[in-house]
Amino acid sequence: MPSSTTTGTPPSTDDTSLSHGLKQRHLSMIALGGVIGAGLFVGSGAGIAAAGPSIVVAYALSGVLVMLVMRMLGEMSAAYPSSGSFSAHAERAIGPWAGFTAGWSFWVLLCTAVGLEGIGAAKIVSGWLPGTPEWAWVALFMVVFCGTNLAAVKNFGEFEFWFAALKVGAITLFLVLGVLAILGILPGTDSPGASHLTDFLPNGGEGLVIGLLASVFAYGGLETVTIAAAESENPVKGVATAVRTAMWRIALFYIGSMAVIVTLVPWNSEAVVEKGPYVAALDELGIPGAGQLMNVVVLVALLSAMNANIYGASRIAYSLVARDQGPKVLGRVSGGVPRIAVLASSVFGFLCVLLSYWRPNDVFPWLLNMIGAVILVVWIFIAVSQLRLRRRLEREAPDKLAVRMWAFPWLTWVALAGMAAVFVLMAREPDTRVQLYSTGGMVLVLAAVGYAWQKARAKQ
Repeated sequence: MPSSTTTGTPPSTDDTSLSHGLKQRHLSMIALGGVIGAGLFVGSGAGIAAAGPSIVVAYALSGVLVMLVMRMLGEMSAAYPSSGSFSAHAERAIGPWAGFTAGWSFWVLLCTAVGLEGIGAAKIVSGWLPGTPEWAWVALFMVVFCGTNLAAVKNFGEFEFWFAALKVGAITLFLVLGVLAILGILPGTDSPGASHLTDFLPNGGEGLVIGLLASVFAYGGLETVTIAAAESENPVKGVATAVRTAMWRIALFYIGSMAVIVTLVPWNSEAVVEKGPYVAALDELGIPGAGQLMNVVVLVALLSAMNANIYGASRIAYSLVARDQGPKVLGRVSGGVPRIAVLASSVFGFLCVLLSYWRPNDVFPWLLNMIGAVILVVWIFIAVSQLRLRRRLEREAPDKLAVRMWAFPWLTWVALAGMAAVFVLMAREPDTRVQLYSTGGMVLVLAAVGYAWQKARAKQ
C-alpha cells in the first residue's frame, strides 16, 4: 500500500489484525523484568574488570542516556501505539526509508540475539549435564519458544510474567543480602567497609571508557515493552506506566547492583569475569549453594530474552510488512498472531546458532560485529523522530501527549550529543571500532535500499 508519510500524514495503523491479549499485569512485569537481562548478569563482569569501582559511574551515565531514550520513545508510543514502535515512529517523522532502516536492522539484531542467548543457555545446562550436546539444548529451547510465540500472545505474556517475577525476586534478594553484608549485620559475614573502593579508577580514564561502552549495551531490551504495548488491553496506559517507572528500575537494578558488587568483591578478582559478578559476590558471602542458584537465574534471564526477542522480531517484521516494507508472506496473521513472522525470526535465530558451529572464525564474528552498534542507531532514530513528532503533536493533537519528554527540546539534544559521544568513544577503541564500521556498513546498505524503495513508491 502506498505510504503517505512523505506528505506529512501519519501512516495507517498496522495493528488491526493483532490480538490485544496482554493484560496490564503482563505489561507491568515485562517492563519491570525486561530491564534485567543476561547483559547485566554476565556481561557486566568485563566492565567491572576494566573500570573497577568506577563502573558505578559508567552505569549511571549510560543509565541517564537510556532514561532519556525511554522517555522519548514512551511519548511517541503513547501517542501512536504500534507493534512497529520506533520503526513506525521513524517512518511517520522522517520518511519510509527511515522506518525501513530502523526496523530491519533491529530485526537482524533481535534474531541474532536469539541465537546467542540460546548458545549461552545451552552452555549452562550442558555444564550441569556433562556429555549432552549443546546444539540439542539450543534446538529444544528454540522449539519451545517458537511454539510459545506461535500460540496466542497471552502465552508469551504468561511466560514473561513468571520469568520476570523470578528475575525481580532474585535480584531484590541479592540486593538485600548485599546491603546487609555491607552494613555488617548479615550473620557469618564481616563488612568489607570501603576497602575495595580505594582504587576507584584503577585503569584510568581508558578503563572507564571501556566500562561505559559495556554498560550502554547492557541496557538493550527495554524497547520490547513499547512493542508489546500495542497488543495490551490499554496501550496508552501501559506505555505511560512503564516509562514513568523506568527511572527507579534502572537506578535500583543496574546502578544499585554495581555498587553492591564492587563493594563486596575486589574489582580485580578473577571470579568476577569467570563466574560472573553476581555469583562471585554471593560466593564471597559464603552462602551455601547461592552461586549455583544465581546460575539458575542467569539461565532464566537467557531464556526470557530468547522468548522476548522472538516476540519482538516477529512484531517488527509484521509491522514493516503491514507498511509495505517487506515480503507480504510475513504479514499473514492467524489467531491474532503473525505466525509466519514468528517462524522466520526463529529460523534466522537458529541459523545464527549453526553459523557459530560451522564458521566460528569468520562468518559468525562478522555477524556479531554487524549488530554491535545497532542499538545506538535505533536510539538516534528515536531522538530525531521525537524532535519532529513532538512539534506535530502539539500542533495537531495535543491531547495525545499522555507522556511528555522532560525539558523538550533541550534534553533530546543532550541525548543526541550523548549518543554522538558514544560513537566517538567506540571509534577510539580497537575492539569496538570494528563493530562501529560493520554496523555502519549494514545500516548504509539498508538506508540505500529503503530510499530506493521510497523513490519507487513515490513514482507510482
